[in-house]
Amino acid sequence: MRQSRGRVRAANLTWSRMTTGLFTHDACLRHVTPPGHPERVERLQAVIAGLGGDAFSALRHFDAPPAGRDVLLAVHDVTLVDAILGAEIGEGQFVRIDADTSMSHGSAEAARRAAGAVIHAVDAVMAGDIRNGFCAVRPPGHHAERAQAMGFCLFNNVAVGALHARTAHGLERIAVIDFDVHHGNGTQDIFYNEANLFYASTHQFPLYPGTGSPSERGIAGNIVNAPLPPGAGSEEFRAAFDAIVLPALERFAPQFVLISAGFDAHAADPLASLSLRESDFAWATECLCDVAARHCSGRVVSALEGGYDLHALASSAAAHVEALMRESGT
Repeated sequence: MRQSRGRVRAANLTWSRMTTGLFTHDACLRHVTPPGHPERVERLQAVIAGLGGDAFSALRHFDAPPAGRDVLLAVHDVTLVDAILGAEIGEGQFVRIDADTSMSHGSAEAARRAAGAVIHAVDAVMAGDIRNGFCAVRPPGHHAERAQAMGFCLFNNVAVGALHARTAHGLERIAVIDFDVHHGNGTQDIFYNEANLFYASTHQFPLYPGTGSPSERGIAGNIVNAPLPPGAGSEEFRAAFDAIVLPALERFAPQFVLISAGFDAHAADPLASLSLRESDFAWATECLCDVAARHCSGRVVSALEGGYDLHALASSAAAHVEALMRESGT
C-alpha cells in the first residue's frame, strides 16, 4: 500500500488544494442517554475538543442540517421513521427501544442532524467545496436496520448518505467501510440485496450483535466481513485489511467511499477486547483514501460510530481526521 500511495500522490500533483470538512451540530449534544450509559454526551464533547487545537485550524466547519423525512424513507421503513420523528418525550424522560437503546426529548432532532451531516458532507464533496469530510455526530448509526433501531443507533447515518449519493448525484457504486469493533448489522441489512452498494467490515467476533460471519456475502458478493478474534491487535487488523477488505474494495471500484469510523477497537475501550492504537486508525484511513484517489477523485466521507473511552476516542478521532487532512493537502 505504501508504494501505491506514493504513485497516487505523484500522479495527482495537479489537483487543486482542498480542505477537510468537519460536520456537526449542537443538537447532537441534546440526545441524552440514561445515567451510566456508555453512549453519552461527553463522547462528542471529547471528540470536538480533540479537534480544536492548532493542528486542526484548517478544517472547514459546517453546521449539519436536519435530514428530511423523504431522505430517511429511502433507507428506513415508514413505521420506524415516523416512530422516531413523532416521539413525544418530556424533558428528563426516556423511552426505551431495547435494553441498549433509548430516546430522550432531544433524540429525534439529534438523529435527524446526524444523518443530515452525512448528506451535507456528501453534497460538499460532490460540489468540490471540500476534498473529504468527517461527521462528528451522535447518535451513531451502523446498527440501525431498515426496520429496527438498535445498538445505541436510531437512523443509519452512513446508509442515508450512501442512498443520497445515488439518488441526488447519480452515483452507482457506493462503498461503506466499517472499522468499528462491532459489526454494522444495520448497514449490512440495508445493503445486502443491493449489488451496487458495497459494505466491508473488520470487527471483533464473536461480539454484539452476533452478525458478521465471512459467509454473509450479500446478493452479489457485495458484503465482505473480516472478523477478528478477541485480543487481536495491529498485526491482525492490518493483515485483514490488506488481504480481504482492500482487494475487495479495489475490485468494486467505488465512485464514493464512506467510512463508519468507530474507535472502540482501541486497546483502552471498555466494551470490547481488540488492541488497536491511534496509528492503526490513521493507517486504515490512509489506505481507504488511496483507493478513493484511484477510483473516485478522493471522494471520502466518514461518520463517527463507537468509541467509549473518552481519551482513546478523542485521540483516535484526531488521528483519523489528521489522515483525512493529509490526503486533502491541508
